[in-house]
Order: sequence, then C-alpha cells, then structure tokens
Amino acid sequence: MNMYKPNNLDYNTYLKVISDDVYWTVCNYNLFMMCETPNQNAFRDLPDRYSFRLCGRDELEIWNHIAVEEPNVNYVSEYYKKIYAKHEDEFFRRCTFVCNSDDKPIATCFLWRSYGEINTIGWFRTLPEYEGKGIGRALLSKILKEATFPVYLHTQPTSARAIKLYSDFGFKLITDQMIGYRKNNLTESLPFLQMVLPEPDYLALQTIKATPALIEAALSIATGEF
Repeated sequence: MNMYKPNNLDYNTYLKVISDDVYWTVCNYNLFMMCETPNQNAFRDLPDRYSFRLCGRDELEIWNHIAVEEPNVNYVSEYYKKIYAKHEDEFFRRCTFVCNSDDKPIATCFLWRSYGEINTIGWFRTLPEYEGKGIGRALLSKILKEATFPVYLHTQPTSARAIKLYSDFGFKLITDQMIGYRKNNLTESLPFLQMVLPEPDYLALQTIKATPALIEAALSIATGEF
C-alpha cells in the first residue's frame, strides 16, 4: 500500500490524490477511542453567528445528509431505522445541530447510550465548507460538557482531522484486537495516520486498553451500536 505524502500536500488534498484502492481500503478500517477524563483546555465556545439547537422531527433527511458524505446517506438512513427509530423520542432529545445565521444546520453530533450500557459519541461531522472555523470543536465541547465518562466512539482512519480533535479532548485509541464482533484495525491504520497527520499531532496520539464495560456491552448483541 503506497501512501507516501509529498510534504507540500495538506490532508484534504492528499485524500484526493491517493488511489481509490488505498482510500476505500482504509476508510473501511475500524478504530475505537475512549475518553476517561476530558482535557478542559480543549473546550471552546461556538463562534459568533452560529447557534445550537436540536434536530426537528421533520429534519431527519437533513440530518442524514450532514452526518455522512453523500455516498453513505442510504447507509445512515438504514442505520437510523435499525438503531434509533425504536428510541425515536430519545434520538430527537439528543441529536444536536450547529446552525448558521440563517438557521441552516451545518454540523451535528450527539451522545447515545449504546447497548443501553455505555456512553458514546454519535455521527460527529461538520459540512466541509464550514470546516476550520472552530465549529466542530465547539460542538464537541458542548456534547462532552453534558457527558458522563468514560465516553467511547467509533471512527475510521480517513477521519484523521476528527481523530486529531478527539485526541485534543483526551480520547485515546483502544488497542484491543476485537471490540465485540468487530475487528479493531489500529495496527493497519497507524501507518496511514502517520502519513496524513502533522508529526506533532501523530506523536500526541495515545493508546489504552478497552474497559470490561465496553467489551461486555459490545458482545451483548451482534449489531454494533456505535
């Protein structure tokens, strides 16, 4: 797998020029992270002209298109039906938007009690045209201020910018080879992260063993709930 990154390419440009084979292999790798105690120095307020509000019941389709890139919209729609629809009231009490000055949703995230047992971060994403403005950091700050720790999340190595942000807040990469019925691809993902992250950000990544609570919860049903 050739993932050499020329020094003059930033992360987003690099993802555009690597081969489809490399991208689609790496984007399907599983990574799991855990935060036991958040780093308070990472917390920020929302920039002016943006606001928080909950996702309305008539905005589920809007949420689908913010939570993931367009090729994955059908997947997240089906995931909602499988995991969240049976807890619809709870979903709409938790699913948070950041909106611009026109009240248009441009980012989303929420806390979820996965398997009814563990606290997880769900579907954290900012639309690309609003990245780099501190919106994602402020959104994650709001969500984590409301959390009971530890908090877990699932991601992929192609979400390297988000992984860097999670790391800032105190999340560590889980090292166990399996999380429930899913393989944890940490070993295969680290070379990619080393290539796409600035060296200080890569070296700042920390690792940790999964808690018994996570392992027990993830083995309780075959379907991953985060």
